[in-house]
Amino acid sequence: MPKVLITRPRKQAEAFADALEAAGFEPIFFPVIQIRPMDDLSPLEDAVKDIEKYAWVIFSSSNAVDVFFDAVGETLQLPKVAAVGSKTEASLRSRGVAVDFVPEEYVSKAILPGLGDLNDKWILLPRAEIAREVLPQEILAAGGIVHEIAIYQTLPTQPEKEGISVLREGVDVVTFTSPSTVQNFIRLTKDAGLDPFDLAGKPVFACIGSVTKEAAEREGFSVAVMPKKYTVEGLVESLINQNIIYE
Repeated sequence: MPKVLITRPRKQAEAFADALEAAGFEPIFFPVIQIRPMDDLSPLEDAVKDIEKYAWVIFSSSNAVDVFFDAVGETLQLPKVAAVGSKTEASLRSRGVAVDFVPEEYVSKAILPGLGDLNDKWILLPRAEIAREVLPQEILAAGGIVHEIAIYQTLPTQPEKEGISVLREGVDVVTFTSPSTVQNFIRLTKDAGLDPFDLAGKPVFACIGSVTKEAAEREGFSVAVMPKKYTVEGLVESLINQNIIYE
């Protein structure tokens, strides 16, 4: 049974692991990041007091959804809402939030065409502290007024000893689901005395989407698997189609 290393936070890894097991893989938990709300969420609280001035609120991850609503409650009446990705959309709908737009391609820059005329419109972006600047820059270029608020941090964590042990023995696939997982995987494997670019078992590297793939390749990984649909389900389907993991 091919071993697949999961580097995303443990809280978010269960559904991925279940999908892998159902497809005939052995999931190995190896969380390299953790999500923590910002210590000071007063900028978010101030923004929601004046929520009616915004034309859109854009959520780019389920993490942003969770931290946002845990901080401000679920009774807030939002303006139009856009979600990047099906998981983000599902997180919003699970809280009773109507989603007005989801881009076909699950990357932030693909969302702009669906927002309509942004000239002089305020756009609220509750997001990670280290989020990429592509979307804010494109909104500004379209005449919009961007209000970015960092509401959570993506922090390194220490993987379980069992995960390190399995990685030393060798796995078949290493999965990355964000640029942060790429960077922290490198750091943690080096800390454990391993070479992330020359691991036992010569694993295939798989990325959930183009942004993560670009980050992995910049670091020096050769990415063999990336799904057309940027979801864990799409990633599992792509792994099934890669005969290389059965050789």
